[in-house]
Amino acid sequence: MLGLAIAVWTIGDVGLAEIAQTAQRMGPGGFVAICAWSLVTSWLLGGAWQAAAPGEPQPPLLLFAWARLVRDAVSNLLPFSELGGIYIGVRTLIRAAVPAPRVYASFVVDLTTEMASQLVYTLFSLLAMAPLLMGASAAGLRPAIIGGTAVMVGCIFLFMRMQKVVLALAARIAARFLPEATVLSEVEAELSRIYAQRGRVLTAFLFNLAAWTTSGMSAWFVLKFMGSDIALWKVLSLEGIIFALRSMAFVIPGAIGVQEAAYLLVAPLFGLAPEAALALSLAKRARDLVIGVLALLGWQIRESRDILARP
Repeated sequence: MLGLAIAVWTIGDVGLAEIAQTAQRMGPGGFVAICAWSLVTSWLLGGAWQAAAPGEPQPPLLLFAWARLVRDAVSNLLPFSELGGIYIGVRTLIRAAVPAPRVYASFVVDLTTEMASQLVYTLFSLLAMAPLLMGASAAGLRPAIIGGTAVMVGCIFLFMRMQKVVLALAARIAARFLPEATVLSEVEAELSRIYAQRGRVLTAFLFNLAAWTTSGMSAWFVLKFMGSDIALWKVLSLEGIIFALRSMAFVIPGAIGVQEAAYLLVAPLFGLAPEAALALSLAKRARDLVIGVLALLGWQIRESRDILARP
């Protein structure tokens, strides 16, 4: 509710009429184009997850792309945090007969490579905007941007360092109190097996890095459709900062309010007008809504069929 209030205040402060007028320049064709481009990003994310899940037989790429699409739809549209989307994405693969230990272990590897690739992308963003951060106009935002990025980097390194330790500890606790529980030990073994295949881990990293890049490029397409003449590197840098701030707000469903406030504060550093920045944010929300609703409908139809098929 607080995030929604911030979003409404941000839009109202700039002016809904000005934002809507800017967004209308994109037109229906432009909106369809960015929706189609978003599916390319989902395909890349699916490829990253599949690369992190080696095994025989190898589940199809389309299944992993679908699981990732549903995961993002739940995170963006339903009143859950990112954890709710993760649960549904993992459940989707398990219900498709992918072995549970492989799903859990591959998710950990995929999330690790996704965070590592985001770190690379964010560092590129900070490097690209370094001259802007040093300027007087960014004095008020400099601590928030650098501090938020530092916290994100710390969380990423902590997650990478502790994942095997935490899994091993959880397996020992489960074996002590729940002797019949073997899933955690199987996940730990599967995780070690996946990390031993460094080529697969590198492939997952590259797929995730490509996904971050294509997602940033989609914002550049939106601004082009709206008639904004801004360099691609500036948009990629802007999106890197927005992604980092959104990641820090993972407990807020869809990062509602955080995304809008971030665009309003950071975009002017790149010469982007506030109404254009918020029009970009709303266009991305509308894209996520359209694709997300279709994904949620498909997910619910599949769940309903499974329920009706039970004896």
